[in-house]
Amino acid sequence: MNVSVPLPPGHPGGRLPTPLVEVADERLARHGVHLLLKRDDLAHPLLPGNKFRKLAPNLAAAVEAGHDTLLTFGGAYSNHLRATAAAGRLLGLRTVGVVRGDELAGRPLNDSLAGAAADGMRLHFLDRAAYRRKTEPDVLAPLLERYGPAHVLPEGGSNSPAVRGCTELGREIGAAADVVAVACGTGGTLAGLAAGLPAPARAVGVAVLRGGFLTEEVLRLQQEAFGGRRGDWSVADRFHCGGFARTNPALDAFAAGFAARHRDALDGRDLERVYVAKTLYAVFHLAEEGAFPPGTRVAAVITG
Repeated sequence: MNVSVPLPPGHPGGRLPTPLVEVADERLARHGVHLLLKRDDLAHPLLPGNKFRKLAPNLAAAVEAGHDTLLTFGGAYSNHLRATAAAGRLLGLRTVGVVRGDELAGRPLNDSLAGAAADGMRLHFLDRAAYRRKTEPDVLAPLLERYGPAHVLPEGGSNSPAVRGCTELGREIGAAADVVAVACGTGGTLAGLAAGLPAPARAVGVAVLRGGFLTEEVLRLQQEAFGGRRGDWSVADRFHCGGFARTNPALDAFAAGFAARHRDALDGRDLERVYVAKTLYAVFHLAEEGAFPPGTRVAAVITG
């Protein structure tokens, strides 16, 4: 069953496949690297890029099973929570967001959580110890008892349907790039992208948080979705800039400079700091280190 996520009234519409835009940058050109931007932020105005690709099959499963509520998990700056709330509003589904960190309860909401709440999401804050055990029955059961039967989505929306949904991203890029770089938070997008890319193209997941666990997580997701490892991929763990939603002066300066040089390619938008800026920051550093042979075409996924 397919579910079409409607567009807001008056919006001209999202589009798939999303555009692949060539960008000339002298800092990469001196290393013989050609840059392309996969504008997945244009997939849907409220569910950009990988969020749209990951949510669509899960929304279909929820509707097909007769659920009227989505319950999912995320940190205080989770784009997944924001996108799930928007999707729920557009489809007429109730949404519940379980947020990591009970110390946030009662504080003013940041823009991400405020946006989710404005779209009707009920926010439930869990202490960090309980959040780590969020999928265990003694933590999950009370949530479902409190908020009613629900279709449960994992943190970041990364599960087998989501991974399979992201294979289309790799197919859309096809042979246009030799290397595809994408931000990696929970691993689902990288797992699907790599599976969809044609050989000999390879994918690089840029970890946006500390921990060094994402390689194992991507392997687990591919095992569940495809029965084993698929595609040529790796995780770059060096560019998180201190952790999830953390920045530093070097990243901020890079992001501002890139946006200023390539305003047309970005439609005048700034670089989103949590995911996109770190992806491009990694591409430029890897190029300077000689990680890409001259002539390499690198596509960076702009997830929004």
